[in-house]
Amino acid sequence: MAEPRLLHFGSAVVDFVYRLERLPKPGDDIIASSFQVSPGGGYNMMVAARRSGLSTAYAGLIGDGMAGAVLDKAFREEGIDLLQPPLRGEDSGVCIVLVTDDAERTFVSRPGAECRLTSAALSSLTTTGDDWFFTSGYTLAYPECRNEQARFIASLPAGSPFVFDPTGIVASIPPPILAQALSRADWLSCNRGEAEVIAGRGSCPEMAARLLEVHCPMAKGVVIRAGSEGAWLACRGEAPVFVPAFAVRTVDTNGAGDCHVGAFVAALATGLAPHQAVCYANAAAALSTERHGGATAPTRQQVDQFLKRAGRK
Repeated sequence: MAEPRLLHFGSAVVDFVYRLERLPKPGDDIIASSFQVSPGGGYNMMVAARRSGLSTAYAGLIGDGMAGAVLDKAFREEGIDLLQPPLRGEDSGVCIVLVTDDAERTFVSRPGAECRLTSAALSSLTTTGDDWFFTSGYTLAYPECRNEQARFIASLPAGSPFVFDPTGIVASIPPPILAQALSRADWLSCNRGEAEVIAGRGSCPEMAARLLEVHCPMAKGVVIRAGSEGAWLACRGEAPVFVPAFAVRTVDTNGAGDCHVGAFVAALATGLAPHQAVCYANAAAALSTERHGGATAPTRQQVDQFLKRAGRK
C-alpha cells in the first residue's frame, strides 16, 4: 500500500500582514507596528499537514509574477510538491491581513491565478486510491472556477477521502455549488459561524447533527471549531463530543483554523482515531498561535511532546 498523500486543490495566495493596535475607522490614518509578506491561504493548511507527517502536494495554480514567485519558493522550501506549471500572464492572488492587538484578524482578498484552475487540469493529474483530497470555500466562491471545482469534486472516486472547509466566505458560495461539495464530503471542518450559515442557528451539537443528516449525507464526521474553547466532533451514528482546547499564550490567531484542519487531516490519514485527531489538531492550532504569522504550524514531534506534557497523549 502506498503512503497517504494530501492533494490540496484550493487557493494559495500571498498575505500582506499589517499589525495594528485596532482596526481603522472610515477616514482613519493608522500606522502599523509591523509589516510582513508571507505565503498564505491554503498554504497554511498544507504546511500544517506536511509538518504533521503527511506527504502533501498542491494541485492548484500559482502565477508567474511576484506573488507566484513567493509561493513557489515557499512550497519548495517546505517540501510540498507543485503539480501544475505556473499560469503564464497572471500573478497569484493576494490577501491583506489586519492583525490587531487582541490577536484577531481581518482579511481583504484579491484572487489571481488560483481561480483559473479547470476540472480538466485536475483530472489529468496522476492520483492513487491512497490520496486525500481537500479544498476550501474560497475557490468555490470564485465565479471563474467554482463550476470547474464542483465538477471535479463530483468526479472523485467513491473511495477517495474528500475533506472540505467552507471558510468564512461560505455565504458567497452559490447554494447548488455548496450543496455539491457538502454532499460529497467525507469530512467537514468549519467554525461555529460557518456551521450556522449552512445549518441554521443552534448549539454546536444541534448544528453538527443537522450538518450530518441534512447537508453531508456521505460524511463520516463533522468538526466544528470553537476557537479558544476547543472543538466539537460529531461522527455518524455517535453522539457529538466536545474536545477542549489547550491554554497557551496567544499572540496571533492568523492561520490557526488552517493549522487545525491540516493537522486534523494528517492525524486521520496517518492512523489516529477521529477523537484523537481532533485533540491533536487542537494542540497544533494552540501552538501555532504562540508565534506571529500564518504558517506557524508545529511539527508532529512538537505536538506529541506538548500532548505528553499536558497529560493527553
